[in-house]
Amino acid sequence: MHQPAAEPPAHDPYVRVRGAREHNLRGVDVNIPRDALTVFTGVSGSGKSSLAFGTLFAEAQRRYFESVAPYARRLIHQIGAPKVDSVTGLPPAVSLEQRRSSPGSRSSVGTVTTLSNSLRMLYSRAGTYPQGAERLDSDSFSPNTAAGACPSCHGLGRVHHTNEELLVPDPDLSIRQGAIAAWPGAWQGKNLRDILEALGHDVDAPWRKLPAGDRAWILFTEEQPVVTVHPVRDADRIQRPYQGTYMSAHRYVMHTFADSKSATLRARAEKFLTDSPCPVCEGRRLRPEALAVTFAGRTIAELAALPLTELDGVLATARGGVEGEAARVLTEDLRSRIEPVTELGLGYLSLDRGAPTLSAGELQRLRLATQLRSGLFGVVYVLDEPSAGLHPADTEALLGVLDRLKEAGNTLFVVEHQLDVVRHADWLVEVGPLAGEHGGRVLYSGPPEGLATVADSATARYLFPAAAGGGPGHGEGPTRGKGQTHGQGEARGEGQAGRPVRKATGEVRLTGVDRHNLRDVAAEFPLGVFTAVTGVSGSGKSTLVGQALAREVGERLAEPGFPVRRLVEVDQKPIGRTPRSNLATYTGLFDVVRRLFTGAPESKARGWKAGRFSFNVPGGRCESCQGEGFVSVELLFLPSTYAPCPECAGARYNSETLEVRYSGLNIAEVLALTVESAASFFAGVPAAARSLGALSDIGLGYLRLGQPATELSGGEAQRIKLATELQRLRRDHTLYLLDEPTTGLHPADVEVLLRQLHGLVDAGHSVVVVEHDMAVVAGADWVIDLGPGGGADGGRVVAAGTPAEVARAAGSRTAAHLARALAARAVGQVPGALA
Repeated sequence: MHQPAAEPPAHDPYVRVRGAREHNLRGVDVNIPRDALTVFTGVSGSGKSSLAFGTLFAEAQRRYFESVAPYARRLIHQIGAPKVDSVTGLPPAVSLEQRRSSPGSRSSVGTVTTLSNSLRMLYSRAGTYPQGAERLDSDSFSPNTAAGACPSCHGLGRVHHTNEELLVPDPDLSIRQGAIAAWPGAWQGKNLRDILEALGHDVDAPWRKLPAGDRAWILFTEEQPVVTVHPVRDADRIQRPYQGTYMSAHRYVMHTFADSKSATLRARAEKFLTDSPCPVCEGRRLRPEALAVTFAGRTIAELAALPLTELDGVLATARGGVEGEAARVLTEDLRSRIEPVTELGLGYLSLDRGAPTLSAGELQRLRLATQLRSGLFGVVYVLDEPSAGLHPADTEALLGVLDRLKEAGNTLFVVEHQLDVVRHADWLVEVGPLAGEHGGRVLYSGPPEGLATVADSATARYLFPAAAGGGPGHGEGPTRGKGQTHGQGEARGEGQAGRPVRKATGEVRLTGVDRHNLRDVAAEFPLGVFTAVTGVSGSGKSTLVGQALAREVGERLAEPGFPVRRLVEVDQKPIGRTPRSNLATYTGLFDVVRRLFTGAPESKARGWKAGRFSFNVPGGRCESCQGEGFVSVELLFLPSTYAPCPECAGARYNSETLEVRYSGLNIAEVLALTVESAASFFAGVPAAARSLGALSDIGLGYLRLGQPATELSGGEAQRIKLATELQRLRRDHTLYLLDEPTTGLHPADVEVLLRQLHGLVDAGHSVVVVEHDMAVVAGADWVIDLGPGGGADGGRVVAAGTPAEVARAAGSRTAAHLARALAARAVGQVPGALA
């Protein structure tokens, strides 16, 4: 008898994760729908990124590499396989992370978006060439190729040079006293001085009294004479002559600036250099033959310097009058690529804007715009806080872009804290309940409204303030369970919504600020209060605070009677670029720990110094892994994997060093402690307790003392820097400048951060923050709003005053959003420190 065909298996609409153990994840099982916008949320350090990036994206990338030919696979940098039992239903994935590393100096908006490629092709194929000129290929219009770069400045547009005044700032000093400030310090500088003395130069006369010819030779000669030096040393040191090679101050500075791998040395060398537009290309970076070609009457350098909104207008006007199919196709392609960039609020950027000058949020949105144009479908986009650095006025456009990617048949996994984005999600995955070892569990996975009933959720009381007992609400969810109002009523001393605005104790006045898009701007920053600087992306906030205000205050610190005695800038740059830099080394805590171990009886008996307990230098470290704690295992066709060092089992130290114990623990076990555990362990050591207390107070109790800098987020790095300042117990009036300190922070972590910042103001200091979070701005004493738009449409002070005054300002794009935040505070809908 004929058997009916078996029913095909039903299409499984979910990505199913089983047993995820990456970083702090605790054997996580979770189902996430495809073809939907899913937001991963939870407090900072809870494990959101470990699930979204460390597990889901890493597994998708691993599977893609499996499909590549084994030989080709060896040529690709492969990330290791994630620690997970299984992942099913996972499509190919595209990652859009906020890269912590700085882009190269040649990287620009045009190269990030690939718009430069299209513009170069337009000039190559449809440009107007001089009579008789040979047609150029597209590479000839790039300053980053040998065919296009100006030979004088190598395509950089600027040339660096120095002079005697920079190299020798104090001509009354002698060479022996350090007149040549540009020379390196320590033995290398003494070596150069000894060589000059051996060459017959007077190193004890004041610099200004040396003959002009000698001064010029000492500073600028390209000669490198070799002489025998007989150094004068201390009586107890061996005197040995050696052959020394001379290098002029100019040659040393230029060599260091161009070739040094050390960012610190390059930054020091840069202080002795000045730069100016290249005299050959006049800063336009290209060869003359490329600059002779025009389109719509302009050179490629002129079009690349226009804001994208203006460039789009030029292309729209030019398209009708240009002959040729190539011109029509290329201009239409360029305009279609510009559209998603301007839609994301980045129309104020120009193609030649350097990528290092962009914020992490701007860079990620540029890459997002590029993906929107790519036309891919059926893939998973994994995004890392796409709202970072975005003004509330621009969030709606971002949500529109995310919706369009989803409607094109894609799946979106978004790690996000911004509540408007969280509310917009089709599906929420909350990881927690707390950070580090206290997190790593999926508390909830489902539609957003269901989160209101999750008792352990740190997000629900912000997402549904009415349900959390915060007063009349919007009917967004059922009543929350008990115990979910932790933090309400805390912060800023009394923490009352009706706290009177603090009165300023002075002010720093800026006038005639003229840089980037700021044109003759005047602004007053009150002292002794909490000031928030607001405005849409590109309005000039970071330029005003991070450059103009910082420079003005920095130059006046030594001025008698100036009220500010210290300036502290706290940014989100990494605290170190290698795993050898960690929480303990950055805060100075490691120095305290090593002194304690040096004082142990076993150390004294063996004559060990503090260096014995460093894993960065030979002596106490494990030489098998060079103090790394792990070794790389090359698997040729498969990704390299890392395994604990077989010699030290990951401890990073040799067995002799690990024999020394302090209160029962060896140095490796101490570094494995969390800040929270270490606070109890070192309770009787004031120097350690102060540092650990500052870290705990700012919400970093979950981090391990030896946690590598490379594992820290930008928000964590910024809070570590702030905690390092807080532990110093300074009494002098300090001005703290912070650029978007709440980026990457869950609202619960924002409360903790604000408690510390307002505590600084209550202690008599001044705090200025560049900020987009209106709940933070509503709690400030003073607000300076820039705008009204970005780029050329910004750069003006639109409003300045108390939050209530700025919320009523006409022509401010911030006002309406600030007014809503103030209204929420008035009815108690903002928990904790934000109220």
